[in-house]
Amino acid sequence: MKHLAMTPVKRAALALTAAVLALTACGSGTEEAKPAADGSPATLRIGYQLIPNGDLIVKDQQWLEKALPNTKIVWSKFDSGGDVNTAMIAGSLDIGLAGSSPVTRGLSAPLDIPYRVPWIFDVIGDNEALVARGGVTDVKGLAGKRVAAPFASTTHYSLLAALDEAGLSEADVKILDMEPPDIQAAWQRGDVDAAYVWTPTLAELQKNGGTTLVTSRELARRGKLTADLAVVSDDFAKKYPKALHVWLQQQDRAVKLVRSDKDAAAAAIGRQLNLDPAEAARQLGQLVLLDATEQRSAEYLGTPSAPGKFAENLRSSAEFLKGQQKVDAVPELSVFQKGLATQELADAFAGS
Repeated sequence: MKHLAMTPVKRAALALTAAVLALTACGSGTEEAKPAADGSPATLRIGYQLIPNGDLIVKDQQWLEKALPNTKIVWSKFDSGGDVNTAMIAGSLDIGLAGSSPVTRGLSAPLDIPYRVPWIFDVIGDNEALVARGGVTDVKGLAGKRVAAPFASTTHYSLLAALDEAGLSEADVKILDMEPPDIQAAWQRGDVDAAYVWTPTLAELQKNGGTTLVTSRELARRGKLTADLAVVSDDFAKKYPKALHVWLQQQDRAVKLVRSDKDAAAAAIGRQLNLDPAEAARQLGQLVLLDATEQRSAEYLGTPSAPGKFAENLRSSAEFLKGQQKVDAVPELSVFQKGLATQELADAFAGS
């Protein structure tokens, strides 16, 4: 019998499906509890990552627990946006954090995850960067070199953008698919010449002979923006709009705390990351945080009647993922415009 070839996208989808089945088979308590008497959800399941942004402040200060006293807030740590996507498909999360590349993949076929983006946690800045050693001082100098990055990640996207700007193609360098801990080990062994990675691995490479060639902040200014995003399941947003509004309001509160009292914000983040306040403040300063007004601007999420330019950024990311065979096709811009939860965001700050 002749076997049909399986594309990388289909293999990835099959692997993800298997992971979801394994997760649900574990009896992880994904059945939704009954709403509280006041209509608020009995449980709000949040997937967070160890990124020094406002989400960790909300967690540290227990603002959601105080604002939703009849709801049990469950915080679960994730290491990647891909894992958040898996949990969302399994119905194990209501709200999660993932980078713009994983979210783009989630909104595209074959995943087509029923979720939307109600908030941009941060525009990635100096905490993701391309560093090199061995006398390489600019991106053009990477020709023929070994460069590491986690494939299909925000840094992989940024790496290819940086190479393109410098007039180099993927074929001009040897790109190695490595997770951050592996990158650090390979750097120490001398197995790689450069890497595009995030903190804390980035900081270690910079301390150990790494010269920064370009940062994601610089690429964002030139139109290649990457970000850490919130995703909320369509089902939760529909059933519990008031709870989602409260969640959004607390995120805005965290951004305002960063701007009004950076010491207090850094102390909160430091507790969550086990960092001293000075280092937490340094890492916090590497990100661009947006308050609710900025989130609703034309540059970012926009409004219900005029979805923001961020949808175009997600489509650009989809083009990148298609080239990496991580999505079946590049969706129409309207798919990403609908993927922005602009109505929920507008309702949460109506009158403000």
